Amino acid sequence: MNILIAPNAFKGSLTAAEAARAMALGVRRAAPRAALDLMPISDGGDGLMEVLLQRKGGRRVFRRVIGPLGRPRRACYALLSDRKTAVIEMAQASGIAGLASRRLDPLGATSYGTGELIRDALEHGVRRVVVGMGGSATSDGGGGMAAALGVRFLDKNGRKLPPGAGPLGRLGRVDLSGLDPRVKAADILAVSDVTNPLLGPFGSARVYGPQKGATPAMVRVIERSLARYALIIKRDVGRDVSKNPGAGAAGGLGTGLCAFLGARIVAGAPWVLDHLGADARIGAADIVLTGEGRLDRQSFFGKGAIVLAHRARRRRVPVFLLCGQILPEALKTLKTIPGVLCESLMREGENAGAAMRQTRRRLRVSTERLLLKGLGRGGDP
Repeated sequence: MNILIAPNAFKGSLTAAEAARAMALGVRRAAPRAALDLMPISDGGDGLMEVLLQRKGGRRVFRRVIGPLGRPRRACYALLSDRKTAVIEMAQASGIAGLASRRLDPLGATSYGTGELIRDALEHGVRRVVVGMGGSATSDGGGGMAAALGVRFLDKNGRKLPPGAGPLGRLGRVDLSGLDPRVKAADILAVSDVTNPLLGPFGSARVYGPQKGATPAMVRVIERSLARYALIIKRDVGRDVSKNPGAGAAGGLGTGLCAFLGARIVAGAPWVLDHLGADARIGAADIVLTGEGRLDRQSFFGKGAIVLAHRARRRRVPVFLLCGQILPEALKTLKTIPGVLCESLMREGENAGAAMRQTRRRLRVSTERLLLKGLGRGGDP
């Protein structure tokens, strides 16, 4: 029997690779003779760098950059073994992870550090930069990222604007004369797990602003600022990218990458799965094991585990799905995908923090139990 083990990261608990190893231990107990293929996955957010390094080879490059709140932060990106490709996770330099909720700054947070990583990668002579968008603490439309690469944002009097989304409401002009010329020679790819545009009811401010600490009043300010930003970009840069799917990803970073760096936005999970050779590996499997930290309504709009499940079911390969938490509405939707067995690691009424501390052990035990159930042997491990 061939089993493909392909989990996403369990955010806050395990990386995708760690989750794959924990699941493999469970499989060994339930089916010791099975041939295992470990394929950690990502949908473009946290874990993209790790997954591609494991598949393609390469090394991490560490740098001190400006974090989202303006303080120094240690971050890294990947130089793949071809020496021509860099993989950057926006969350490394400008992410919300590790920031206390009371210290979030929705109006002033900057994506400058992400631009510093891109600049450093260009200094290494790369020809392709893959930017994973997700987990951001910012709503500045990628303005900070562009500033790190030489773009100047000026008010109507020609004064340089301070960082963040709030000041963009006073944007009078964009000056591209100082843009790093190496940008034009590079292929920039923005990998996103969401399709939100920059503006409107499904835009960056209204959907993701509250997650970054924005009050309703702040959301309105950010929306107005990003609308002004899009208007000035269209006038001064000649690109109207605000309606592009994914332009609202990572606090509007997708907009900045497209407008100033000429990036292409691609759907994260399908792109990653293609680069991992997922279709051939699914075709060689008798069972696919996958999972992620939380299964909710959003999971069915491009998240890695569900995209993988659909690909497996098209090939009539059974799918076993293990998640830290499965919300009721997600469970209802999951039933529309035939041939998928699922299990939640979190018990009803349990504290999420306590459950997360036991993710590794529970993932191993639940993998064993679910596999025994799927193989028709039942029983508890």
